[in-house]
Amino acid sequence: MVAAVDVLRDRVEAYSREHAIPRFYTDAAQMLEREHPDLVQIATPPNTHYELIIRSLESGAWVLCEKPLCTSLAELDHILTVEQQTGTYCSSVFQWRFGSGSQHLKHLIQTQAFGRPLVGICQTTWFRNHAYYQVPWRGKWSTEGGGPTMGHGIHAMDLFLWLLGDWEEVSAMTGTLDRQIEVEDVSLAMVRFNNRALGSIVNSVLSPREETYLRFDFQQASVELTALYSYTNKHWRFSQPPSTQDTSVLASSYLRVYYGHL
Repeated sequence: MVAAVDVLRDRVEAYSREHAIPRFYTDAAQMLEREHPDLVQIATPPNTHYELIIRSLESGAWVLCEKPLCTSLAELDHILTVEQQTGTYCSSVFQWRFGSGSQHLKHLIQTQAFGRPLVGICQTTWFRNHAYYQVPWRGKWSTEGGGPTMGHGIHAMDLFLWLLGDWEEVSAMTGTLDRQIEVEDVSLAMVRFNNRALGSIVNSVLSPREETYLRFDFQQASVELTALYSYTNKHWRFSQPPSTQDTSVLASSYLRVYYGHL
């Protein structure tokens, strides 16, 4: 790491000293101009992501950005355009795709080991109290861009949609039921996928018993993931009908990779 950036000088100076980073800045544009980095990692409030991504890509750097990349489809389209123009690439932090259990399930789906996917459930039911939203940028459309849909359930939703594939129809609703915020504190959606599977998605920050739960029902098996912020192989459960005795497809040659928040 060649440099760190934060608008608060005391904080970035202390961070750089702690991690032996040779230089620090309070202005991202100045850092890009002087350092010409190969890779920029962005971990700032959501409303700042888009501008930092564009500046970094235009400087020639690749980007790894915390979710969400941006807060509108128009901004996302522009990011894709700048990628094409500069030959650079921007990736979002969707680490749940890369755990060994997810990789193995993706392989089983692609090889139709369990038949067609039929029904899916994606549930991110977490708890964030009123104090959580006292951080100035949280809970506002202009700075966070959304509630649990954009900031909490987004990891499970990404895994869910990546596994089940492209979708053709979505019906959804949101509500702000208890927290004193602008954005939603609950969202629900029904999804019809191109492969005819149906799925339901629930995101909440109002749930005292916290859980992240994904379920996939195939013609010949059910696959479940029950976790919270991270998972290992032990958090997955495979179930087959009593008449099915072949469990060889459950054996994974993938490494036992942990994925979640660090």
